[in-house]
Amino acid sequence: MHTTKSLCGIALAAALSATLAPAHALPGAQDRVYTADQNSNTVSVIDPSTNTLLGQIRLGNQRPDVLSPLYKGEVNVHGLGFSPDHKTLIAIANGSNSVTFIDTATNKVKGVTYIGRSPHEGFFTADGREVWVVVRGEDYISVIDPATFKEKRRIQTTGGPGMVMFHPNGKLAFVVSSFNPTVDVVDVKSHKVVKHIPVTSPFSPFLQFTPDFKEVWMTHKDVGKVTRIDTATLAVKGVIDTGFITNHLAFAKTADSVRAYVTIGGENMVKVYSTGDSPAPVASIPTGALPHGVWSSDDGSRVYVGLENGDGVDVIDTAANKVVAHAPVGQAPQALVYVSHVVPAGAGAANLVQRANTEPVNIALKPAAGEAKGFVVARNLGLTDAFEVSLYKLKPDTVYSVYASGQAAPVASFKTNPKGMANGTAIGPMREVAGSLSGKQATASRILVMEGDAPANPAKAALTSVQ
Repeated sequence: MHTTKSLCGIALAAALSATLAPAHALPGAQDRVYTADQNSNTVSVIDPSTNTLLGQIRLGNQRPDVLSPLYKGEVNVHGLGFSPDHKTLIAIANGSNSVTFIDTATNKVKGVTYIGRSPHEGFFTADGREVWVVVRGEDYISVIDPATFKEKRRIQTTGGPGMVMFHPNGKLAFVVSSFNPTVDVVDVKSHKVVKHIPVTSPFSPFLQFTPDFKEVWMTHKDVGKVTRIDTATLAVKGVIDTGFITNHLAFAKTADSVRAYVTIGGENMVKVYSTGDSPAPVASIPTGALPHGVWSSDDGSRVYVGLENGDGVDVIDTAANKVVAHAPVGQAPQALVYVSHVVPAGAGAANLVQRANTEPVNIALKPAAGEAKGFVVARNLGLTDAFEVSLYKLKPDTVYSVYASGQAAPVASFKTNPKGMANGTAIGPMREVAGSLSGKQATASRILVMEGDAPANPAKAALTSVQ
């Protein structure tokens, strides 16, 4: 009986895949684009037929409300997945260790499962009978029953699993790691790892199959590369140098061929590659600030790009390889998925709330000399502001202080890791120290990054804002 149901599920997945082949029309009003908005703890819902934000599914409050000891909502809504029948969306929050099950027709939460430390991404098995969620803060996959919302078992993996995706034949799952240079191949029936594939770096946040399922492509955020794995031989086929902060990738079947669209966060760019035995660059498409999540429409005509520091989604026309539309979303969108045929009738906007956040302010940081780089994004949180700082290629294990607009005291201080990177957020009344955050009447603001506790001095700054 179990085998019969599994085969039925696989047949359904294959039928859906054939039904959604790229010969069909442009994205329709029954389709949806979803983003997981980490800072506002929302899921934004976009109608891709008009590229408009319909509203948001609120799973929690924005920062700093989440710091209260009485807070009960979700924290850091980060990952997304969906069922083979497209009736259920899952949203993973790594701060509250939760998986939220959402009915796509009504936008209502059906259930919530709390699992282990810092889950990252999750997806349904090919037959739709299980949800596998990687528990990145530990070393296992949590297997959840989507009918009861109960954890059924755990699958031991290499430490820090980052994402899992399933081959549609229902036999194998591929799991990348965020802390170890390996890919685990899991036998779905036995729930056991059957192979470890060595890869080029220890940090991979995302993987995706080529449309013919002959290859898995995975991103390496830390070193700016993409690795290709042969799904038949379970061996690495090649590595592509892509760029600084390589986040996610998607494939689109265009009129000419199958192409890969890779979000390069540090360059505010989506890079396009051919596929096949020898992938090559095809185009570079400028986007908004820090492109992160990406997914293509079923017909391959559009690619949707979440802007982590732009609080929006850019829409790429794959025939022209350029951004043709933009939609606002919640704060710091991470994962993004395109899910077709989810609205059975009507506008599909029930139970959504309006977007509450305003547009962010982005400030690039550059050195007087050397390779150091960074950026700052400031977001209004109502009565206060969040000042998010990302620093790269500085001295390792070193404290740096960040000054805004000539203030005598630093806004914040951060210590770099062994690779010279640091990320952090300061929360407070930042508009008082940076005039450019005040909205309509923006004024020049100067950001300085000083080594140690040195006072602000543009002549000696490790990084300074672009004037």
